[in-house]
Amino acid sequence: MGFLAEAKHLIKANIRDYGMYIALLVIILTFTVMTDGLFISSRNISNLLDSTGYIAVLAVGMTLVIVIRHIDLSVGFLAGFLGAVAAIFLSQMGMSVFLVIPLVLLFGVVIGLFNGFLIAKVGIPAFVATLAGMLFFRGALLNVTEGTGTIIVNDDGFNALGNGFIPSLMEINELHLLSLLVGLAGILLYIYSEISNRRNKAKYGFEVVSFKIFIVKLVFVSFIIGYITWILAGYNGFSWTVVIMLLVVVVYHFLATKTVLGRNIYAVGSNPEAAHLSGINVTKITLFVFASMGMLAALSGILFTSRLQSATTTAGTLFELDAIAAAYVGGVSSAGGVGKVTGAIIGAIVMASLSSGMNLLGTGISYQYMIRGGVLALAVIFDVLTRKQRA
Repeated sequence: MGFLAEAKHLIKANIRDYGMYIALLVIILTFTVMTDGLFISSRNISNLLDSTGYIAVLAVGMTLVIVIRHIDLSVGFLAGFLGAVAAIFLSQMGMSVFLVIPLVLLFGVVIGLFNGFLIAKVGIPAFVATLAGMLFFRGALLNVTEGTGTIIVNDDGFNALGNGFIPSLMEINELHLLSLLVGLAGILLYIYSEISNRRNKAKYGFEVVSFKIFIVKLVFVSFIIGYITWILAGYNGFSWTVVIMLLVVVVYHFLATKTVLGRNIYAVGSNPEAAHLSGINVTKITLFVFASMGMLAALSGILFTSRLQSATTTAGTLFELDAIAAAYVGGVSSAGGVGKVTGAIIGAIVMASLSSGMNLLGTGISYQYMIRGGVLALAVIFDVLTRKQRA
């Protein structure tokens, strides 16, 4: 098989995985041309990634929830409420940021476990249980912010999470050195991971792509990582929000692809009855996934509150729908058992890119909502069609 023929076959066979990357590339090129390069400027890319952070974190957790055939509608206002709790601890109770963050994350885990208990043990449908949670935390958020409507956070350390950047150490031709080193580390980690996966597949007799295709893939992805790093290093470097988002992706990608727990999560999503009969504790998997979702909702609330440097009565509004949209656009299947953590991040960036590009073009908010709704519908249609082709 020739190089081009193999590349075509590879894309066709993995269209679910590659489709979102192609879509993102098309969106970036389109908006770059239409805005005369403003879209791809250092400042805009940095702001785009920062505004994606708190939704991307939610999308990672939501991906696993959808993979096991459930949904969580409570995460938006849960994030808003826990962000307000963090603001109260910091501003009104004078607690240390090093105590507040783990405490709020723990609250998220406990609340997530409660949701999981209602679903896995009591048997309440996830839609109903989390809808109840959505209403409850909406009321709780209004309750804790009703006095002033806004709780200002004056803690510089906490606010740096949403607005600060990693130190530059020194600058080389006006590029931040530490950000360049982080990007280089990311490229090396990616190359090592791909080579390791290829060796493991070959060791156990699985089919691998030709060496030429493999090298092209390594060079292309490494170029993308390097280019984004170069763009950000020319502005203020990597923000703490982006660093946290990347850490979440790395940890959850490892969990989903390299651990027994991750394989069990996908097994439960593919066929809960078969997973149960094979000895997998479906209840424990459900509890873990919802506890994880609660923790990530808490982290999202922390990032959003620190970005605004305050907690407001509207915090968390529509976060859950943005996270669900990002997960579906990123390739998760509504039928369960299919979906990647990395896809959720790409989905979040796709949706944020659409919003950023349309804002730069001055598109009305009404049209923005309609276009984003259309993109989500197309993602689900794409999911249905690809499942029919595999059947």
